[in-house]
Amino acid sequence: MTSTFRTLTVPLDGKTFPGGLPSFLVRDDVLCWTRREAGLAGFGEISRFTATGPDRFLEADIWWRHLVLEADVTDAVELPGTGPVAFGSFAFSKTSRHESRLIVPEIVVGVRDNQVWLTQLTFDDGPLTEETAVAALDRWLGSAAAGNPDAKGTTTADSAGDAPQGGVPGKGRGAVVRPLPLAAGATLHTGSLSEEAWMDAVAAGVAEIRTGALEKLVLARDVVATIPSGVHAADVLRELAARYRECWTYGVDGLVGATPEMLIQVEGRTAQARVLAGTLDRRDAHGEDGAPMDYATRVLAGSEKQRHEHEIAIQSLTKQLAPFSEAMNAHDEPFILELPNVWHLASDVKAELTEVEGHVPTCLALINALHPTAAVCGTPTLVAGELIRKLEHLDRGPYAGPVGWLDAAGNGEWGIALRGAVIESPDTVRLYAGCGIVDGSLPEAELAETWAKFRPMLESLGINS
Repeated sequence: MTSTFRTLTVPLDGKTFPGGLPSFLVRDDVLCWTRREAGLAGFGEISRFTATGPDRFLEADIWWRHLVLEADVTDAVELPGTGPVAFGSFAFSKTSRHESRLIVPEIVVGVRDNQVWLTQLTFDDGPLTEETAVAALDRWLGSAAAGNPDAKGTTTADSAGDAPQGGVPGKGRGAVVRPLPLAAGATLHTGSLSEEAWMDAVAAGVAEIRTGALEKLVLARDVVATIPSGVHAADVLRELAARYRECWTYGVDGLVGATPEMLIQVEGRTAQARVLAGTLDRRDAHGEDGAPMDYATRVLAGSEKQRHEHEIAIQSLTKQLAPFSEAMNAHDEPFILELPNVWHLASDVKAELTEVEGHVPTCLALINALHPTAAVCGTPTLVAGELIRKLEHLDRGPYAGPVGWLDAAGNGEWGIALRGAVIESPDTVRLYAGCGIVDGSLPEAELAETWAKFRPMLESLGINS
């Protein structure tokens, strides 16, 4: 054994990729980040970092930079997401008992701009070649196809249609996403607060806002689903990736979901974010005159309450990002983001990063400055954070925390872990949803909004909502 961290990235030339990156989501322990057909999927684990507390981002940043500093990297592709890569998930709160983590996989498959690559990562001193990388991928996918207990979930053939023969896509048919049957005997249980108690918390939050103590507060709630037939992460991830193509589907260590909100994406010196605040349930448009998008524009974009909530979120992000930017561009007017379950007011922000103390800030340094934004906490941040702890009676764990990946070159994509859940046992999963509370928020309407936001996960679990 050697302590040298080595990686090899090779193109998967000449291999077709039916279904794109989601066709690799065949194991319940897969690490994933995917949108449309692109993204990254990781298998195995060769190293892990964990931390809690207020310095969790900076401690993870130091660990990662030390790990890759003297890495032996062979990269024939040289795109964002090639070479050394880690997947991560961080707790929302600095007071959370939940461990934030970075996980370095053994194998990563990447898809971007019709290019496909394979990276093998190791601390071993054995040979590192294209053949060893393909063999390692075959081993991971083959164990799923063979029903290996280590795969933790359904077999490839059961969960993903016809398995890619030999493990590498292109040698056989790609995995096919199929509708899940209704989960037999599934039940939903109250989480930390009953619906009535949570609506009381919303009312208390509105009362605090009216005193002038804060402008906005984000309150979350949880429900627990029990599914006797079992919770299979791979099934859930494929369903989310197929249904919510405009979102970023993520899977890290039992945390699964499809977020519409990008906290920060870094590519070279360019940083981008997508900010959401303001929500309308698409079911509310049923029976309304005119096209659904006309209804969304009139009710959502025309709402002073919703636009005020959105403006607070944009100001929060741009203010925190400004010290790291030499130029920044944000939409003057929010646009309507259309998802299968809801419409959102959305704005995209783009910034050119400047050097801070002689170097461009890393993804995790930016996250340390940006999180939590007003979109998931409120404003002022400290006041909202204290009120959240008082009213929610809930440790959010990784919900509404950053989730994503980073590479050794400083590139990365980190979303906010929304529209997601934590798989707590083979048949139990805890779902989370939250709402932005401002002056004028109505508890009953906010409760209904949480059910609209639970819908992606419920449907992906096979539960009618």
